[in-house]
Amino acid sequence: MERMGHVIGLKPGTIAEYKRLHADVWPAVLNQIANSNIRNYSIFLKEPENLLFAYFEYHGSDFEGDMRRMAADPETRRWWDVCGPLQEPFTTRKNGEWWAKMEEVFYTA
Repeated sequence: MERMGHVIGLKPGTIAEYKRLHADVWPAVLNQIANSNIRNYSIFLKEPENLLFAYFEYHGSDFEGDMRRMAADPETRRWWDVCGPLQEPFTTRKNGEWWAKMEEVFYTA
């Protein structure tokens, strides 16, 4: 299992819509997340900076392959088409990232 953290900005004026969408995530999207070996997935919001922090645990053995399969899923793509315009990626993110991956610097169980 690998713990993962990602961060992205949220565009001004979109917080209520983002919260509304995530209060009722589409079942097909939730199924795809589970089928992609992702567990304990949470998204946190920091206002007034409009930062979103995502945490999840990856339980698979081929993260890139699971993410390719997720990206190929039509309902997930449709979900991203709805949520993506509300988000504001960092200009410093690595090539190919939408949410910027964070480095884990501390953990205790």
